[in-house]
Amino acid sequence: MPTKPFALLASRSEDVAADDEYASFLAHTGLRPEELVRIRMESGPFAPLDLEAYSGVLLGGSPYTASIPAAHKSDEQLRVEAELSQVLTEIHERDFPFLGLCYGVGALGRLTGAVIDSTYAEQTAAVEIGLTDAGREDPLLSGLPPSFAAYVGHKEACTVLPPGAVLLATSAACPVQMFRLGTNQYVTQFHPELDRAAMVTRIDVYRNSGYFPAEEADQVIVRISRADVSDSHRLLRTFVERYRTAL
Repeated sequence: MPTKPFALLASRSEDVAADDEYASFLAHTGLRPEELVRIRMESGPFAPLDLEAYSGVLLGGSPYTASIPAAHKSDEQLRVEAELSQVLTEIHERDFPFLGLCYGVGALGRLTGAVIDSTYAEQTAAVEIGLTDAGREDPLLSGLPPSFAAYVGHKEACTVLPPGAVLLATSAACPVQMFRLGTNQYVTQFHPELDRAAMVTRIDVYRNSGYFPAEEADQVIVRISRADVSDSHRLLRTFVERYRTAL
């Protein structure tokens, strides 16, 4: 039966990182290219977005830091943020199927009243993610074990949840690793789309972007290579299976 595609909202201006991110989403959702429409937000206007054309919306990670003052943001970032807020406002009002990874915490969180700052910034690493009681009962996480490894590496995180949010996952160094709003809006701090090869590409592309000392990139690769993050990928496939909608 024909189904509506999913939309992937992306914002990486570096083609190597952007293409590798898209490949990661395809690999771990199980979608074909025609089933996952990539929208590169940084390349030009993308809003309004016709949500009726899609089964759900995925938001990839981003080099943007949501919590810095507007005066320190580029014109590109300010435009993307304004248009993305327009799209997310509709998603939130409709409780439309949404999964935002990394940047989703800052984008949807700030829109709905969360506190996003650098209190729980994370080094680039693989960490142990633990599901809360609510997480263990959530249908999107039903295929995951109570704890699993996933990749992180962020300059900001959620310090205070937005009103009405349900905390689904946490970690020792970052209390908010995943939350849900409504029934169908999910965001993660961790990166379920990244496997080791994709993480190595990300480290190489962003080695001079302040996530870690550039001269320590090889050490970071050794550190992240010790972990098995395969369980984290299930989240993406479950999202697709749950929300795939017939034409």
